[in-house]
Amino acid sequence: MKSKYISILILLLAVVAMDIAVIAREYATEAPAGFDTPTLAQNPGSQSISDGIAQPPGDTYALDQTKFEQDHDASTGLGPVFNARACADCHQNPVSGGSSQFTEIRAGHLDKDGNFVAATVPINDGASTIANRSIINDRALIPQAQERIPNTENIRALRAALNTLGDGFVEAIDDNTLWSIAQRQIELSNGRIHGEAVEVPVLEAPGQSRIGRFGWKDQHSSLLSFIGDAYLNEMGVTNRLRPKDVTTIGKITLDPEDVPDNLGLADIDHFAQFIRGTKVPPRDAALAATPVSQAGEKIFETIGCATCHVSAIVTAPPGTSINGGAFTVPEALGNKIIHPYSDFLLHDIGTGDGIVQNPPEDTANKLRTVPSGDCACIPGICTISSR
Repeated sequence: MKSKYISILILLLAVVAMDIAVIAREYATEAPAGFDTPTLAQNPGSQSISDGIAQPPGDTYALDQTKFEQDHDASTGLGPVFNARACADCHQNPVSGGSSQFTEIRAGHLDKDGNFVAATVPINDGASTIANRSIINDRALIPQAQERIPNTENIRALRAALNTLGDGFVEAIDDNTLWSIAQRQIELSNGRIHGEAVEVPVLEAPGQSRIGRFGWKDQHSSLLSFIGDAYLNEMGVTNRLRPKDVTTIGKITLDPEDVPDNLGLADIDHFAQFIRGTKVPPRDAALAATPVSQAGEKIFETIGCATCHVSAIVTAPPGTSINGGAFTVPEALGNKIIHPYSDFLLHDIGTGDGIVQNPPEDTANKLRTVPSGDCACIPGICTISSR
């Protein structure tokens, strides 16, 4: 009898949750759109307009952008191995926070059981190594730290730097929304399509995990985690989330190199605030209104592209606790409708690179559905996994 009441209670709670979701969607509003963070040599951020996100005490959006565009050198923690000197070096097309034509190298090999193993790269004329790290940095502070891929690391891939504009809204998507999209794909495709949602650690909330949504492999679920990881791996700057450099050869500073300023905010906090304040990329309204565009949109939906390239998602309500309790969705990001044309899930479309960044191993040849419809899915060619 007790189990019967529990089952009824669970059912009622599920119905209430669905009703709340429907109500939230009815009151949702469009997320602000625009390329409104121009990169300026003088007075960075002075002409930028945020999505309305509230600033920490003493902080300004212009200061956040200035930090995002700031060049580093060895004295401020750059390296010893790195790809870029500033966040904006790789995220600046067409404005600060955008995508890039720059690529990074990932590498590794398979062990005797066929499992992916991240690269081990010799440096310092073979006297030292950088081990268990798939990213291979292009640049180094001194010749002894320069990385070169050995022939044993025969799985190699080039990754383009991704857009971060509007990623605050992506972070604010509830996990249950992504789970629901994955389940809906099974129904729409008769079981042929099922995007994989992977649980990944939240670095700022030890012991907590969340569905990944950032990076080519959904390797991060929170912006702060993504940023802390990139600060180390792309620029070599250690921080409270990634406090140890990958090598000490050529290093002249102490860890962690990213320390709080007079506001109590470290660089990674300013970076996160900047990205959370960016607007979603705008759609070309004039082009979208043309007959050929509207006809294309109908074909896009009819042949099933929209199954993975979801055209509209609503973020969680303001006040929702996410990232293992480390962040609360603010008014500026909550109950907003975004049009990402992505499900933020992993799929095997026959173009995977063989790199595993988070378990399970089956993610080796899967990639995140790239937002804005930039995808290699072609009817008759696409080989999407049924998992």
